[in-house]
Amino acid sequence: MENETDVFYRELPKVELHAHLNGSVSYQTIEKLIKRKPHLNIEHGMTAIDKGQRRTLDECFQVFKVIHQLVDTEEDILMVATDVIKEFAADGVKYLELRSTPREEKNTGMTKKSYVETVIKAIQQCKNEGVDIDVRFLVAIDRRNGTEVALETVKLAEEFMLSSDGLVVGLDLSGDPTVGHGKDLLPALQRAKNCGLKLSLHLSEVKSQLEESDLLLNLPPDRIGHGTFLHPEVGGSQSLVDKVLKNSIPLELCLTSNVKGQTVARYSEHHFKYWYERGHPSVICTDDKGVFSTDLSQEYQLAASTFGLSHEAVWKLSQQAIDCIFAPEAVKQQLKQKWTDVKPHVFK
Repeated sequence: MENETDVFYRELPKVELHAHLNGSVSYQTIEKLIKRKPHLNIEHGMTAIDKGQRRTLDECFQVFKVIHQLVDTEEDILMVATDVIKEFAADGVKYLELRSTPREEKNTGMTKKSYVETVIKAIQQCKNEGVDIDVRFLVAIDRRNGTEVALETVKLAEEFMLSSDGLVVGLDLSGDPTVGHGKDLLPALQRAKNCGLKLSLHLSEVKSQLEESDLLLNLPPDRIGHGTFLHPEVGGSQSLVDKVLKNSIPLELCLTSNVKGQTVARYSEHHFKYWYERGHPSVICTDDKGVFSTDLSQEYQLAASTFGLSHEAVWKLSQQAIDCIFAPEAVKQQLKQKWTDVKPHVFK
């Protein structure tokens, strides 16, 4: 039985802005994928990090490689994306921005274009079925692939921004933060910005990226993923913080992901506290709900219990996330109305 507190977090309408498609695949969906591909000999322990477990960042990226082996056809992508969207909706998420790097698989004939097309198809299918969630897509650049591939990805995102009826809204920069340098990706990111794509960039995920963070903040991005080591108390700098504050760049904060991935030692030391105390726009997100065995309701509950937030403060945090979405103003207004409509029910 769920207790009253659990029910509050489940019923709280939520916005999820930092969810990697392949990292969000649930235990149940992995089960279906494993059955489809028994020859791979993949077990569950290889695709998720359970309660109480921790992994280095490098080990976390190994988990993704395993999941990519299971998801290598358009059929897999369609099932995965549909399941992920429905699971977020079941968790009370009313607006979701999914992100994923377009992949091609020579063996199965999947192309980068058909990859994005299939994600869009899944979004449209869920909408047609009346699933109560508004979903948009961010095309992701994997930083390890360098300048040329990044530019190709931007062209693809640009094409879909114009043809997807508003479903492709922006670009994500992600991938192993210890590989490559942001300066090589600046031409692609600048091009994306110029053509009207919104930018969400993984920034300062690991220490010693001051120069890169400074470069990328000059763009500036529309949102920051993680920003773990931006502020001076953890080895960042005041000048980086000043740039974030000056441009009011919202942060996408993923508590469990950072603790399980060992970039933050414990929940109480999470940088959510630093930004929240300064009244800076901070959006609670899951990052990879499948890999890190969590969901957005749990993440809100963790933030509240760790930092002493009242239900009213949690409501405000969830509602303010609407201002950080990449969809147009009209969508923000619809969501705000939805929050107003359901509030009496949530606080009954």
